Amino acid sequence: MLPELSRVFEAPIGDTAQVVSMFAITYGLMQFVFGPIGDRWGKYKVVTLATLGCCAGSVLSALSEGLSFLVLARVGTAVSAAAIIPLAMAWVGDQVHYERRQETLAQVGLGTMLGMAAGQLFGGLLTDTLGWRWAFAMMAVLFCLVSTLLWQHAKHIETPTDTFVATHGFFGQLLQIACDPWARTLLSIALLEGACVFGMLAVTASHLHHTHAISLTLAGGTTALFGVGGMLYMATAKYTIPRFGEVGLARYGGLAFGLSFLVIAFTPWWPLAIPACLLAGFGFAMFHNTMQAKATQMVPTARGTSVTLFAGALFFGQSLGVLVLANLMAYAESAQVLAWDALLVTGLAWYFGYALIHRNASQADQA
Repeated sequence: MLPELSRVFEAPIGDTAQVVSMFAITYGLMQFVFGPIGDRWGKYKVVTLATLGCCAGSVLSALSEGLSFLVLARVGTAVSAAAIIPLAMAWVGDQVHYERRQETLAQVGLGTMLGMAAGQLFGGLLTDTLGWRWAFAMMAVLFCLVSTLLWQHAKHIETPTDTFVATHGFFGQLLQIACDPWARTLLSIALLEGACVFGMLAVTASHLHHTHAISLTLAGGTTALFGVGGMLYMATAKYTIPRFGEVGLARYGGLAFGLSFLVIAFTPWWPLAIPACLLAGFGFAMFHNTMQAKATQMVPTARGTSVTLFAGALFFGQSLGVLVLANLMAYAESAQVLAWDALLVTGLAWYFGYALIHRNASQADQA
């Protein structure tokens, strides 16, 4: 959409990119706000109102007559959008017993990834055919529909007996999480995971393009198979989760990711990157889905705050990783950067598996 916005508003592409960058910055910062709000006022209620807020923001975006107004409308949309995914995950943590929670989160993740793919597809399609305003109009209709469905189903939602109501203020809940050693471990791993994985994904297409002299379209399409691999895991999670267990999912998922990116880094024949990206996405989803499940149980008395902090750590790590890896590639060969990053992700996943074993043993002793 950005080239079309640049043409319509007669502005440089760097200025129109604020439509994306300001949304992303606002989305990341708001992660730290909605957790305590969801814990205190109810996660389901906040998500319902957030989808309505996204509808209003999309309407304003579609009606924008100037670039500045469009950027403000997107910032307003981001304020609401930031609540939806982390509080939905936290709500799953409230509603679903832990034995089935990871499978349920995988189903939620499948919907999220399908939505991201559909957004890219329909955003470009509508911009090319009916015009960029219709892309935002479609989003407004979808958000309105989802908000209505959530509102209608609210009366059928039962409050589980193990749900905790927040009794601390915002800083009290943050302190509660900060004082928990397991929470600090998970948030640290999430930060490194975001930096290593998403930072590497941001430079993979560039590596394939420069190393193998293939087009950016082909390089980007190959990298996009990472998402397809993630969706494949989520579609088969019902069978994969009981087969490997939490420790196996973390360790073997990280190993599959690391080996796949070693292939991508050093293969002399670029078509090998196609199955490698697919396997890397599957392996990452094994690891990350286990992290998500543990994040919902990190501090049950502040579940909304815990999950939004987890999302914030992942988001901040992603931003940091893109910056660091892009700068490293100015001083070292891209293959070397990808290889060292792949080894780091593998080590991180195996450490997470070790931490899970230690945590489970500690809980067993306490029981």
